[in-house]
Amino acid sequence: MSNLNQSDQVQDQHHQQQPHALPLADVAAAEDVVSSDVVFEGAVWNIRRDVVTYRDNKITREYVDHTGAVAVLALDDQNRVLLIQQYRHPVGMRDWELPAGLLDAEGESNLAAAQRELAEEVDLKADDWSKLVSFHTTPGGSNEIVHVFLARGISATPTFNREDEEADIVVGWVPLEDVVAAILAGSLTNSILMIAVLAAHARL
Repeated sequence: MSNLNQSDQVQDQHHQQQPHALPLADVAAAEDVVSSDVVFEGAVWNIRRDVVTYRDNKITREYVDHTGAVAVLALDDQNRVLLIQQYRHPVGMRDWELPAGLLDAEGESNLAAAQRELAEEVDLKADDWSKLVSFHTTPGGSNEIVHVFLARGISATPTFNREDEEADIVVGWVPLEDVVAAILAGSLTNSILMIAVLAAHARL
């Protein structure tokens, strides 16, 4: 009897430690926007200041008003990930990342933008495209959302004439498992790369 009671206690403790299921959708709708103004107009994106009512109070929030972006996780037949390295001025370094770009062409779909970026940045195209993951990069300071596509069946396209930071892009194909290991070791810190690679690793 004592062993049975002890077993029951262990099971009870196990059930108590299980996390509660979280809602997968936002259940709180946005509050009323009292005013919304561009307070700084930049070369690439703007800073917007919103005054909103929240819990019967008015609060002011400033954030980067972003166009949104797409990124491409390209995998070859050996399950190697296409990585690119280019200069990123805000962090003052050449960053390893995925081919990516802004959603700044009017009327262009997310998929078409991803296909365009793959051709423009690394002179490649893909036969097989699927949606991998979408996420908000910095919800406390920007409305940016990134849509990542998984691309397979890779082949070459004509060379694109690149400028500025894209003019000296370095391209490398790295085994997926090695990229995952580098992320977990802290060697790679680009958020889009990290989220996309871990999502692809979980799917595959």
